[in-house]
Amino acid sequence: MDWSNVAFVFPGQGSQVVGMAKDIADAYPAAHDVIQQADAILDFPLSALMFSGAEDVLNDTINTQPALFVSGIAILHALKTELPDAQPAFVAGHSLGEFTALAAAGALSFSDGLRLVRERGRLMKDAGDAQPGAMAAILGLDADRVRDVCAQAAAETGGVLVLANDNCPGQVVISGENAALDHGLVLAKSAGAKKAIKLAVSIAAHSPLMQRAAARFAEALANTEFKQPVVPVYGNVSAAPLTGVDAIRHELETQLTQSVRWTESVQRMVADGANVFVEFGPKDVLTGLLKRIDGTKTAVAINSLNNLRQFLEKT
Repeated sequence: MDWSNVAFVFPGQGSQVVGMAKDIADAYPAAHDVIQQADAILDFPLSALMFSGAEDVLNDTINTQPALFVSGIAILHALKTELPDAQPAFVAGHSLGEFTALAAAGALSFSDGLRLVRERGRLMKDAGDAQPGAMAAILGLDADRVRDVCAQAAAETGGVLVLANDNCPGQVVISGENAALDHGLVLAKSAGAKKAIKLAVSIAAHSPLMQRAAARFAEALANTEFKQPVVPVYGNVSAAPLTGVDAIRHELETQLTQSVRWTESVQRMVADGANVFVEFGPKDVLTGLLKRIDGTKTAVAINSLNNLRQFLEKT
């Protein structure tokens, strides 16, 4: 396979599911070892939570983030068992997935990445407790129109509301204080949104309400060793390759309060030559988004042993 036009992508919260990566870990010792290593690093049975835990506990952000990070790296190790020379030309991750992407690109060790995402989840949960907020999906309006809606809702309520995720054309997520968000949903529907749906989360991720978490997380980032990625990693905030260690640290701190520019990140990778996108995670969320961003490109999700085998057969 020609890897020069291949991008590896890693999902964020919302992709978790009980049973995640179990069939792959059962079939591939390399994937199993990754998950067992995570249990030892965190000093609690993350594997049990991933494979058979209570859904509500897995969905707690402090657990979701390490589970998705570990799942992505475990699936990647399974692929590398079969294809040791598999080396993408582009790497990116959606929100939390950016940490998995950095680890996959050699910029961050597995152990350091795991500790960071566990701390990130803890700090985001604490920030949400201190300044409660919410998030909502808006379908059928373009990103610029949604930004206008957020500005109007914030002005009219005196609250905080921003565009948090530009996922793909016609699908964005807004985030902020509850009153402002509720008003924003009304305004979005009036502006012609096909759907405006509050999400089942209790934090306002990628909004100014995460500033408390970002300030504390900066300390953890400063104490973590990063290296130059072996392949370009495209950042959520910049929608461009991260050019060095300082840029990586800045990206990971600011993405807590800034928008995830996923549509632009994918478009930039395409412009730079990406033609095949391979998603490593429990579901196929990014694969669905990729098809809507650019339906001419190939998008594949490796989220099960069966899908991994199918990918290998075609490679």
